[in-house]
Parts: sequence; structure tokens; C-alpha cells
Amino acid sequence: MLMRLIRMLALIDPSDLPSDFDAMRRIALEQNRIAHDLWTQVELLKHQLAQFVRARFGASSEQLPGQGDLFAESVAIPVPPALPATPVSGHVRRGRPALPKDLPRERVEYDLSDAEKACFDRIEKIGEEVSETLDYTPAKLTVIEHVRIKYACKKDGESTVRTAAAQPSPLPKSNASAGLLAQVLVSTFADHLPLNRQEAIFKRHGVHLPRATLCEWKLAAAELLAVLRPALKAHILAAPRVNSDDTTMPLQEAGRGSTKTARLWGYLGAGQREENGLWVDHPPAVLFEFTESREAIHPATFLAGYQGYLQADAYSGYLALYRGGRVMEVGCWAHCRRKFFEIAKVQKTPGLASVALAWIARLYAIERTIRDLTPDQKLRQRQEHSVPLLAEFRRWLDGQVPQLVPQAPLAQAFGYALRNWEALVRYTESGVLVPDNNAIEQAIRPIAVGRSNYLFAGSARGGRAAATMYSLIGTAKLNGINPYLWLKDVLARLPSHPINRVAELLPLPTYQWA
Repeated sequence: MLMRLIRMLALIDPSDLPSDFDAMRRIALEQNRIAHDLWTQVELLKHQLAQFVRARFGASSEQLPGQGDLFAESVAIPVPPALPATPVSGHVRRGRPALPKDLPRERVEYDLSDAEKACFDRIEKIGEEVSETLDYTPAKLTVIEHVRIKYACKKDGESTVRTAAAQPSPLPKSNASAGLLAQVLVSTFADHLPLNRQEAIFKRHGVHLPRATLCEWKLAAAELLAVLRPALKAHILAAPRVNSDDTTMPLQEAGRGSTKTARLWGYLGAGQREENGLWVDHPPAVLFEFTESREAIHPATFLAGYQGYLQADAYSGYLALYRGGRVMEVGCWAHCRRKFFEIAKVQKTPGLASVALAWIARLYAIERTIRDLTPDQKLRQRQEHSVPLLAEFRRWLDGQVPQLVPQAPLAQAFGYALRNWEALVRYTESGVLVPDNNAIEQAIRPIAVGRSNYLFAGSARGGRAAATMYSLIGTAKLNGINPYLWLKDVLARLPSHPINRVAELLPLPTYQWA
């Protein structure tokens, strides 16, 4: 496109210009249009180049220096309490944080030597000074012998042999315990360690576990845990709000060395609901679905029975869900802000993008002040403060649009905000809503970290296993549950647990440890 415009400008020769005024006027107008399009293309390319340079070499933070100075109103930002300060020879050193009280402790006593005690006529113990250091004990592998006692039994003159029942193994025909399987799963999907690195770690502990074996254990354990997915989905769809987003998952094509782009769709349910006049938390949970395409049928199928608020980006695949009114669209101010930030970050002097960021910062300042309020209190505060501010912001956006160059990055940022305005302001209609989709984006972030380490899923089976494990480990983290301890416990219980009570095993605050 750019080269074609340049060639059109270069084609005119002065000898070819007509003497007729109207003809000259038409040529001038056409050249002016071409020059305008050329300038727009150049600006777009400059913006894309700046974005590439920032993505490759710049900081990932979405904070602009001096952004708070664009408006006169000061914003009070909560500051975490400082640790006690200890003066040390002319400067102040912050004290070390105390070690957790629930960690096991080993007492090592230091006493005066017999020679030191012999230097005094009498000594009396008057106390002790205690200091703590944090130690690390490497993991160890042990073999558990499952011994089933056999009995020769007689009754009514008849003899039989009875053998005591043993706890069933998580995986049939496998010698991996629940603890070992939990370690492999957490190492892969929480700590992002590829199997070749895990193989090397186990080898240092004196056991050779080939990565093919580790891979089969990982897939089979994930398939065993997949029985929890329907209960997890039901819990999410019962939430006051659902956040949704998707991310890529490279998938190796069968029989070929190349990969194609598959998807992991994330759905996060959270919020508060009113029960008997009190607001109670709906424990947060996240569920990922693996698909080999980004077709709209996937979110439509998952949310087929859902009725409520859906917060997502402006992906057109969700539009069919909003048409019937059963699902209400909630926009994401983080997405909107990011479009202005990408422009402001590469500008040498603050412009309209920086001013738009300041408007959005004022909206978030209100959210910080009401963070700990109940949903009905949040609703009143938003109606009183956020709604008038949004009306002013909308008038400012509308007033700037006529002076923007169409198709330029700034015009696209303004267009995104105006096109999605109804969804963006919907969070002010209910106190259970939030202004952005950051919760699901944070839940997706571990997938991106893992993807950079193991590069791709080797098969659709591997993609489905990843979806299950990112769901369960992500839900455990959202609820402050140690994913290793939960996995070890649930893998040991699943083989003998009633299938109609699997919801009891979800990593939620209601989980009952064995």
C-alpha cells in the first residue's frame, strides 16, 4: 500500500500538467488525498516500529512517568506498613522480616566450654539469646512398601485365604505414588519445568525416570483429575460474574515437524452474592478449555446455560451470547487503557493519549477508595462519583474525535473506547462487577510462562491435560491452597471416592483434608 502511494506521487511530470484550471484542481485534490494517505501510513508504521522496539527492549510496566500530574486532584495511594527501622552507623537499615511461626524448628544450643567455665568461681544461667536462620533440606525419594497381610481363615469346617486390602494406586500398573505424581504435575504446570529438566533433577537424587515415563504419568494423572472438570464448571457458572479470555497454545501437528496455533479458553467465576441479608463470597475458580481453533462456537458452547454478567475483551466471538439478553456484556478498562498507553509510551511529549490515561486513572482512584466496601455500598459510590466522571470523559472523547486522523493509532484507540462504551460503563450498574478483566489475565499468565519453556503441546491429549492442570492449580492458588499438598491428597483419594461426590474434592475453601 505504501509503495503504491509513493509510485502514484512520482508519476506526475510537469510537462503533463493540463492548462485547464478545473483539471489542475482535480489533480491537486487527488495528490492531496494521496499525500494524506501516505502520511497516515507513515505514522502507522512509525507507531508499529516504536511498539516493536518497546516490546523487544523496553520495560513491560504500563506506568507513565509523571502521569499523575496531568490532573490537579491528588490521589491517595495506600502504602504498606514499613518494617521497623534499625539505626546503623549513620544510616537506616530496615529489619529483616520474621520467619513464619508455623515452620518446623530445630534447636541448636551453644554453651560455654568447660575451659571457659573453669575460669570463674561460680556461674549461673540467667537466660539465652536466640537468633534464627532459614535452612533448606533437599527433596528425597523413598520407596513405600505396601505389605498386604495374608491369613488362612477357617469357618464351619471350610478354609479360605484372605488378604488385607491396600489403598489403590492412583494410576493402575504404575509404581508412582500420589506424592510423586503431584510433584511432577506441580513442577510442570506451576513451576514451568520441562520434563527433560525434571528427569535431570530425579537423576541427581539417584533415580533414573525417563521423560517418556514422566510424560505418561503427567497425562494419565491429568486424565484422572479431569473427572473434577464438570463440578468445577458448575461452580464457575453459578458465580455472580464470569471473566473470560483466551491465549495461544502451539500444537504439534501429528506426523509433521510443524506446529499450528491452538487455544486455551479461560473462564473465571468470582464475586459476592446476597444471602439472608448478608453478602457472602463465591470462592473464585478458573477453568480452561483446549480447542484447536478460535471459533465462536467454543465460548458459546461453554456458556450455553449461563445467565449473568460476562466480562471479556471485544472479541466478536462473544457477540452471539449478548444478543439474547441472557448474558450481559461487561467491558474491560484495562484493554481500553492499554491502547492509549501504547501510544503515550512512545511519545516524547504528553498528548491526547496521556490525557485519556489520566481520565482512566481517576476512575481507578475511585475504585481504590471503595475496594473494601460491600457491593451495595460500591454501587452507591459508583453512581455518585464514577457515573458523572464517565459522562465528562465521554464528552471529552466525542470532542476530540473530529481532529483525529482516520486509521491512525490514536483514532483507533478513541474508536475502541467509543464503540464499546456501553459495555465499558456497565460495571457501574452493579457492585459485584469490577472495571477490568485483570483477574482472568493474571490466571492466564502462568500459561505464557510455561509456554516459553516447553514451547508447544505435543498432541491434543497433551493440550487437554494442560487445560485440566492449569484449571485445578490455578483454582488452588486463587483460594490460597498449596497445590502440591492438595494434589497429593486428592490423587490418593480419587480412585476410591464416590463419583457422585467429586465436587467435595475441588480446591476450594470447603475442601476437607483426609
